[in-house]
Amino acid sequence: LPFDPGDFSIVPARSFDELSVGEVFRAPSRTLTDAHASAFQTVSCDNHPIHYDVEYAKRYGHEAPVVHGLQVLAFTAPGATLLPHYFGNVFISFLELSCHFLKEVHSGDTLYPSLTITDLKPQGETGVVTTKVTVYNQKSELVLEGQHKYLLKR
Repeated sequence: LPFDPGDFSIVPARSFDELSVGEVFRAPSRTLTDAHASAFQTVSCDNHPIHYDVEYAKRYGHEAPVVHGLQVLAFTAPGATLLPHYFGNVFISFLELSCHFLKEVHSGDTLYPSLTITDLKPQGETGVVTTKVTVYNQKSELVLEGQHKYLLKR
């Protein structure tokens, strides 16, 4: 058979109606390093010393520089999981996100992100998928929780 790049998928795409509440989509665990924090600082332009100055962080009661909250949130990006591959060509847009930062994250921490479908709301020819997002660390502490919403074709 001839190769067709259009038929090359990682997982079979599913329609909105084939998704179900309670499905969990995990991202691989990842241990943050100083290099990750430095790269994020460069991209974000956030130069607050709490993120890179050990003595500054200690002076203000932190055990080490604190990883940027937005960097931790980035671990919940749908593309870090297989979720958008399941959406396939029915994905329209990422509608919204919210989160709460619950614990500090430091270089050396290993993060375990996941997205769990909590609601599927049909809207005519489209549907909204809501996921609960969580990130745990290696100590089984919940460091971030929140919600994402996506718009899909039906």
